[in-house]
Amino acid sequence: MLRRPSGTPRLPPPPRPPTPPRPPAGHPAGARLAPRPPADEPTQRIPDHRVAQPTRRIGDRTPLSPRTFPPSEATPRRPPPNRRPPAPAAPQPPKPPKPPRKRRRWGRIILTLLLVAILLLIGAVVAVGVSTDRALRHTDAFTDYPERPVAGSGTTWLLVGSDSRQDLSEAQQDELATGGDIGDGRTDTILLVHVPAYGSDTPATMVSIPRDSYVPIPGYGRDKINAAFSLGSAPLLTQTVEQATGLRVDRYAEIGFGGFAGVVDALGGVSVCPVEPVDDPLAGINLPAGCQNLGGSAALGYVRSRATPRADLDRMVHQREFLAALLHRVSEPSVWLNPWNWTTIPQAVAGALTVDTDTRVWDLARLGWAMRDANTVTVPIGEYTWADAGQVVVWDHQPAADLFDALGSDRPIPQSVLDAQP
Repeated sequence: MLRRPSGTPRLPPPPRPPTPPRPPAGHPAGARLAPRPPADEPTQRIPDHRVAQPTRRIGDRTPLSPRTFPPSEATPRRPPPNRRPPAPAAPQPPKPPKPPRKRRRWGRIILTLLLVAILLLIGAVVAVGVSTDRALRHTDAFTDYPERPVAGSGTTWLLVGSDSRQDLSEAQQDELATGGDIGDGRTDTILLVHVPAYGSDTPATMVSIPRDSYVPIPGYGRDKINAAFSLGSAPLLTQTVEQATGLRVDRYAEIGFGGFAGVVDALGGVSVCPVEPVDDPLAGINLPAGCQNLGGSAALGYVRSRATPRADLDRMVHQREFLAALLHRVSEPSVWLNPWNWTTIPQAVAGALTVDTDTRVWDLARLGWAMRDANTVTVPIGEYTWADAGQVVVWDHQPAADLFDALGSDRPIPQSVLDAQP
């Protein structure tokens, strides 16, 4: 027998291979059988963590490797000795941010353009207003006297249409059918317009004063009211109106024949709707009934003509209707959409009007705005009679006094005045 050398460790006997189970009866020979798991255990096979050592021959002195076990979840795997951990990856430089996409902000562009347009419009309006204000002709229309009425509520205007031909050439007089030059002339139209104070609910009131009204003229006795203009021009006329009505006149505006026609032509005509045809060779018109557009010459003849059944009464109605139509025409957007009108119309208005020394173009603008929806009446008439001045008109004094008292206190037109309308 061979003996084991001294100092050599005893080796364990090699493990015996497992005995394969016998196949059951009827199982074909050579077929492999799968082990049957126990009934109380799961069918999953639990691996054996032990690693068998290889078989060694006698005399082999190679050291045995220690038993190794798979890593456990509870025991972390340690790095092998003398081995450095991997160096961390170098940080990547940050990517440059993408430039923001340029978007067309149409909202801001449109808003900017709109603001620029509004500023340009305001500048144009201011420039036109300043130019028109400088072009206005002024006159001393008021005089101070001891019996002058005190100022009331609101603003009272005296609007005068003069029949003077001094500014017209012979060709213009023939074109407008005004007749020859009659000197200083008289007032063909007298309108008293009261604009209530700010905050009042009462609308403006336009009062027609018949030009043949028989009233006292300071320093000249009783006469037709339009004679005051030819005797003492605007100052005497305003004083005569103040003493006859008891109202203090705050503003004065006068327009002549040529200026009236020029304003109408600058507006491109004004539409009127006469109920009956008007045929007046002296005024140079022959108008059919119905709505129609009148130029400067025809419009002047229309507001001057007395060739109607009620003569001067119809003429005052035509004057108020035409003035309202003219103001509506001025406020139409189509008029101001034409850039040419931005200069022609203000120039025509400035050349046509003569105002008192304190009136400015913004006062005229407020007057025109207030007159768009004004109430219109005529001074109540008591009778038509004859006097030294010819056929004259005498007022109905009590309703007339009620009318002027209401205007001075910004009150509506009394019913007694409406009932006494001619």
